Amino acid sequence: MGATFYFTQRYAFEDFYKRLEARVNIGAEIYRQEDERTIFDYRRIRDRYLEKLPAESDFFFRVEGGKVIPKPGAPKLPESFFLTILKEGSSRYNDHNDFFAGKFFKAEKGDFIVVVYAKDPSGFRELAALQRILLIGFLISMLVIYLIGKIFSQHIFKPFSQIIKKVEAITADNLHLRLTDRKGKDELALITSTFNDMLDRLETAFDTQNNFISNASHELRTPISIISGEAELALNTADLSASTRQSLQAIASEADKLQQIISGLLYLAKTSFDKQKQPKERIRMDQLLMNLKKVTDQVNPNSRLLVSFDALPDEEDELTVYGYEHLLQLAIANIVTNACKYSDNKPVKVVLKTSNKHVILHIVDDGIGIPEQEKKYIFEPFFRASNTHLYEGHGVGLPLALKIIRLHRGTIDIQTEVGSGTAITILLPSVANGMKSRKI
Repeated sequence: MGATFYFTQRYAFEDFYKRLEARVNIGAEIYRQEDERTIFDYRRIRDRYLEKLPAESDFFFRVEGGKVIPKPGAPKLPESFFLTILKEGSSRYNDHNDFFAGKFFKAEKGDFIVVVYAKDPSGFRELAALQRILLIGFLISMLVIYLIGKIFSQHIFKPFSQIIKKVEAITADNLHLRLTDRKGKDELALITSTFNDMLDRLETAFDTQNNFISNASHELRTPISIISGEAELALNTADLSASTRQSLQAIASEADKLQQIISGLLYLAKTSFDKQKQPKERIRMDQLLMNLKKVTDQVNPNSRLLVSFDALPDEEDELTVYGYEHLLQLAIANIVTNACKYSDNKPVKVVLKTSNKHVILHIVDDGIGIPEQEKKYIFEPFFRASNTHLYEGHGVGLPLALKIIRLHRGTIDIQTEVGSGTAITILLPSVANGMKSRKI
């Protein structure tokens, strides 16, 4: 459209200038003639066969010594216009709708320049109308192109949308699902084939690891149990020497620690692979905390676990989480147990509340805290803070808790200071947040 306007404008101006230049040549012939009859004939031909242009007028400038002699009453033209005429023989000039064409001539009565002036209002009106038409056409064409492009893109990307929906439906629970194979060798067929191959590898890796975990659960625990049992049996012998009894006690103690480490590691790994064997369910977090307090009080009678339900909502869904109850209880139990242990059984406060369709658990203790520079490592397996050497532990409780909380689309935040205790905040999306319909 821009090119159309540009060339139309050039054609219109060129055509108008040629009409002016025709009048320049006739004016020069009139100026050269001295016979009145001939001058009259030229003027009659011009008036008869040439259309009178709007505001048409001609001017004659004498040239003496290579300079143009100004003429009274003539329009003021730029000096460059006359210099171009003297140098090249002719020139054109326009100021908006005022057009000038000039040409240099030689005659017996002296050199002179003829300048013809006219306006072209119709040409400007036509160009303005063309500009409006092109602009409107441009806007309409852009709208049409946008609509067609949107429809075309939807048609083109529809197969991709279908693939995305199918991919979103595939989780660790149903790795046996596959995308529908497509015929041909286009990009969609290649993507589908590549993704299905990736799912084959993932399913194989998951099955291999799952089988390893299942076998390891039995193969590792059995010899450890035998070692522990034999050590306990040997300790019951009456005639043991002091050194032998001490060695057997060390063997029994280390076997017990090894049993706990293996159990923690296996549980940490199994959270990723045994989900399909465990049903998802609605979990009331207040009931889960009550059960947890009862178990904690039984296992560790010296613990002082204080659970607060002062900020419970009216709607049950806002207090309910959708997921795996035994895993959530295990995660929160690990955090609570650590809080009781590292605070030397000082009061540990657990506050349950809701906000923005999320369940929030605050677990606060007055324990030893964690050094600031070591805080970033606490969720790594087997890591233990430098100030915990007086307490038993294996460094798998918090990593396991974090993995379970993330499995339920939750987050854990820790605020701690050495000597002042630790505050852990667990944020879990509730059933009211629409988590039931999401993949876990």
